[in-house]
Amino acid sequence: MPEPAAEPALSGLRLNLRIVSVVIFNFASYLTIGLPLAVLPGYVHDVMGFSAFWAGLVISLQYFATLLSRPHAGRYADLFGPKSIVITGLCGCFLSGLSYLLAATTSHWPLVSLVLLCLGRVILGIGQSLAGTGSTLWGVGVVGAPHIGRVISWNGIVTYGAMALGAPLGVMCYAYGGLYGLAGTIMVVALVAILFALPRPKVKASKGKPLPFRAVLGRVWPYGMALALATTGFGVIATFITLFYDAKGWDGAAFALTLFSCAFVGARLLFPNGINRLGGLNVAMICFAVEIVGLLLTGIATAPWMAKVGVFFAGAGFSLVFPALGVVAVKAVPPQNQGAALATYTVFMDMSLGITGPLAGLVMAWAGVPVIYLAAAGLVVMALMLTWRLKKWPPMQAPEATSSS
Repeated sequence: MPEPAAEPALSGLRLNLRIVSVVIFNFASYLTIGLPLAVLPGYVHDVMGFSAFWAGLVISLQYFATLLSRPHAGRYADLFGPKSIVITGLCGCFLSGLSYLLAATTSHWPLVSLVLLCLGRVILGIGQSLAGTGSTLWGVGVVGAPHIGRVISWNGIVTYGAMALGAPLGVMCYAYGGLYGLAGTIMVVALVAILFALPRPKVKASKGKPLPFRAVLGRVWPYGMALALATTGFGVIATFITLFYDAKGWDGAAFALTLFSCAFVGARLLFPNGINRLGGLNVAMICFAVEIVGLLLTGIATAPWMAKVGVFFAGAGFSLVFPALGVVAVKAVPPQNQGAALATYTVFMDMSLGITGPLAGLVMAWAGVPVIYLAAAGLVVMALMLTWRLKKWPPMQAPEATSSS
């Protein structure tokens, strides 16, 4: 990276401000995701008259597009530079808003309107993939590779913040301006972000021959697998905590989710230097232990307070897993492949979230709701064991990868 000599001079506040000045573009991309999230299912089902299947598909298309395009986003970021990829991704977010606007104007042709909504969701998924991966690499280029863990942590914070802000803001925009107002807001957010990104200086890309995708996957997959196993805990809490509370006859499921989010963001804010001080694998193992305790407490809870404490611990434990393992995964490849490595690593989390819901639903139907939290705890134990093995017997790396780290 071009700035390593300047790193020691950066104070914590200046460092965070420089990171936030870049990851704010990921905030904008996730805001365009959050804005229609609580509106489109009801619009497709209640206003347009399509079935619940189509309402769900409109939302899911964005996640599938993100999953499929993420490896390409990383490779393009390595080839063309992160700034170009971020701006391209934000243009995709703008075009998604334009598709919603066209869908609103063709509402008298429901099928055409539905196709335009689906097109907008696919474009948004690709745009977010580009903007998310690019903003992380741009941030690393600005502050230097030693701070990659902090960059990833801030990216997660702005992601949660944008989603939390976007959903109620989108409902308000729809209430006042209908789908036209929602689409216009999305386009304005994306356009403002593009205008702020354009004058920002580029970061120098690392030169060198990129590794083929199979080689990158071969170096990243152990860390991605540990991430996927740990992500199941997040998946079962986010998806089934409401059903868990209903099965117990308790109130307060929404507050439990708020506790999870507060613990998640709070841990990232309280321990910004933990990964640099202790090392990514050590931090990951500590986080796994905390997450396991939280999931076990949730699974065996006999009172609402036990479940809330468990969910809080699970959120705090899961918080630093992604950046802790991500630091090690990215350093397993040469600098010119860091975008591909980060994108490939993130795919494991996307796939885990996609698989956890239906599999946990099957387990829940067979053995009851609490069992899914105990099963998730068992999977996080496997992640802990895998990470311990990676710590004790590190994978062999090619000379160019080890020298780059």
